[in-house]
Amino acid sequence: MNHNQKRLFERLLEKNNQLSAGQAQTWVELLWEDFEATYAKAGREYKGSEMTEKVVSQWIEYYGENLHEFVAHNPKYKHLLEQNPSKLH
Repeated sequence: MNHNQKRLFERLLEKNNQLSAGQAQTWVELLWEDFEATYAKAGREYKGSEMTEKVVSQWIEYYGENLHEFVAHNPKYKHLLEQNPSKLH
């Protein structure tokens, strides 16, 4: 996890106490990769990690407190986001 992602990870843990540290890290990595992949598929010029951090930060602010509910509605991601008791914060 790079420095930008670490800040996002810490903010997500502040916003959502239902997520373990491992889940929060996974969420940050998934959101980061999703934004960059979607941006690239749209044919946009890469604006750097600062732009990605800004967008993911906005998503965390808007949706962070509810991200733990995502698995209930999207079971295909369950294996990525299941709680592991040994990784609870």
